[in-house]
Amino acid sequence: MFDLVLKNLKLLDYSSEVSLAIEDGKIAKISKSSIEGDKEIDLKGQLVLPGLIDPHVHFRDPGLTYKEDFRTGSMAAAHGGFTFVMDMPNTVPKTNSYKAFKEKQKIAESKSIVNFGLHAGYSTLDEMEKILELNPMSFKVFMDLETDEDLEKIFEDISKLSETNKKPIVTVHSEKRDIVLEATENLKEESEAIAYSYGRPAESEDASVAQAIELSKKYGVDLHICHLSTKNAMNLAISNNVSFEFTPHHLLYDNTAFNEFGTLIKTNPPLREKGRNITISDLNENSIIGTDHAPHSLEEKTKGVWDSSPGIPSLETVLSLLLTEVNKSNLDLNLIPKMFSENAAKRFNLENKGFIKEGFDADLVVVDLNKEGVFDIGNFYTKAEYSPFDGLPYKGKATMTIVNGEVIMEDDVII
Repeated sequence: MFDLVLKNLKLLDYSSEVSLAIEDGKIAKISKSSIEGDKEIDLKGQLVLPGLIDPHVHFRDPGLTYKEDFRTGSMAAAHGGFTFVMDMPNTVPKTNSYKAFKEKQKIAESKSIVNFGLHAGYSTLDEMEKILELNPMSFKVFMDLETDEDLEKIFEDISKLSETNKKPIVTVHSEKRDIVLEATENLKEESEAIAYSYGRPAESEDASVAQAIELSKKYGVDLHICHLSTKNAMNLAISNNVSFEFTPHHLLYDNTAFNEFGTLIKTNPPLREKGRNITISDLNENSIIGTDHAPHSLEEKTKGVWDSSPGIPSLETVLSLLLTEVNKSNLDLNLIPKMFSENAAKRFNLENKGFIKEGFDADLVVVDLNKEGVFDIGNFYTKAEYSPFDGLPYKGKATMTIVNGEVIMEDDVII
């Protein structure tokens, strides 16, 4: 008898319905024959996917917990079908010291209902060597905040870590500081929200991605590009065999959305002009989805084009948004587990995660491809009170989330 058996479910790799047994938090058996368990759940033909993995969230904990914390953020993740999240280091204090990293680990362990990893900030070489002992997902570099001289030093220091320890991944926010400063200065009198997309122009991202690739090659650094948003930058990354991630807002909106949503859709990098932006058609079997879930208070989002905080919450909408594209025949269903689970697990070296295989962790999301509804921010678990997707119809939804063999979300309710 197994701990839990899921019956009458569909897997993309099987032509008929199967049963899946879970024991001690692991996938113990997948069979076309009947299996018995201490607890059994009849999924009635629903699709089961590997639990979603988000390599890019901002849970604001510690220091900014009025925006989000590990409890509400992980609940939002589970509601959206995510079983593993990777939190970014720009909290208060920054997660760029051994002490701060250790403290955030304790906070996440006490609050999170999903599995997690932490990205680290960059610091002195000695401090980063200490952080490496705690297995950070990456060292995150915000290139838009650094001069060219400082970036050279950061990449050089990180390359020295690779000489004595396991080679860390470097994730980058790619926007060129001097281009952004000049463009913003030229537009500072503009009051229309769309001006923000020109204040941080596509050229700044293209130039920054080129610079990151050049520095990574010079110093032998393992590079990953966050929230890539322009076609030029994408083509440059692909031609240099550099991994990257897409956000749902960059895939689904261009900068004309500022005219509808105003500063609620403000984010960094901003939405791009049509023709220069990435779209659903750019997704393929190598793609990674990173939501860049970045909540703020509603007051912070409505302070005008230049003073409003950049960031969009997306954990509870992204799966349904892309399943809707599947139902519209704009996207191949077989890409969903690759983009949301498999590729991130492989890229960030997550052992026994990202796949539905015997012996792997029982992190799963059950999906009803035909379930229709309308996004309602009032029913979300995030602390954010806004979303550019609020009110949009969808078709396809996570109906159950299982983490380490335990059902933690069922029919929109966190258990």
